[in-house]
Amino acid sequence: MRDIMEPNLLAELIGGNAVIIFLALFIIFCIFLGVRIVPQSEKHVVERFGRLRAVLGPGINFIVPFLDRVAHRISVLERQLPNAMQDAITADNVLVKVETSVFYRITEPEKTVYRIRDVDAAIATTVAGIVRSEIGKMELDQVQSNRSDLILKVREQVAAMVDDWGIEVTRAEVLDVNLDDATRAAMLQQLNAERARRAQVTEAEGKKRAVELNADAELYAAEQEAKAKRVLAEAEAFSTAVIAEAIKENGLEAAQYQVAIRQVEALAEVAKGGGKQTVLVPAAALDAFADAFRMFRGRGE
Repeated sequence: MRDIMEPNLLAELIGGNAVIIFLALFIIFCIFLGVRIVPQSEKHVVERFGRLRAVLGPGINFIVPFLDRVAHRISVLERQLPNAMQDAITADNVLVKVETSVFYRITEPEKTVYRIRDVDAAIATTVAGIVRSEIGKMELDQVQSNRSDLILKVREQVAAMVDDWGIEVTRAEVLDVNLDDATRAAMLQQLNAERARRAQVTEAEGKKRAVELNADAELYAAEQEAKAKRVLAEAEAFSTAVIAEAIKENGLEAAQYQVAIRQVEALAEVAKGGGKQTVLVPAAALDAFADAFRMFRGRGE
């Protein structure tokens, strides 16, 4: 009897509170639909009756259940387009193949989802057109040597053109510039010719410098020799002036004394000769010794 009464009691309780239970479940369901937790790497675009209502950022957000719905979940992480190859013609009519790479991120999802359908294809087409346009303004040598300027121009123009799509271009790189075989062979010949020319110029400059240095050395030697001769001449002139002054003061005796001294010095040099055992002295030389000795004694007294 007790077992029969318990189901009836449960049915009476549920029947009397069915409305309240239904309302509680409905409120829980609405809360579940109205609360949206957005990850840090995403932004959610909310529409109300097909029209843009709001853009939900990271964290807890609230929407109106049954009226609002999350139409698009957009990742804001940085993306990389596949490396692309496109042909371009330089200002000097050289065909090159340019490899590019682009990195971008979506900053305004409301613009991206309502203004462009295929973001990757649109950016790739834009980059290809800008690269062809910029390379067409440059010669091949400029493309090879000023690649940093080319990358900067491409990046600036791409960023300006995709700004209306709510996209930020973080990097745009020109990875490689390839040439066809004929152009590569011609450039190699030109490079070899330029190297040969530089070698000849360097060799000619070296010979010219050697001649200049040799001439400078000869000129320096001549100048030094002239200076030495001038010093000797000045010394000889000074000696002659001293002798002349002595002759002027002492008369003929001073001149005879100088001549005798020179004769004695000359005989001393002759006696220094190697292997000479006998020295023949002229009679006049003995008189010179005597005159010099007598004059020296006279000076001493």
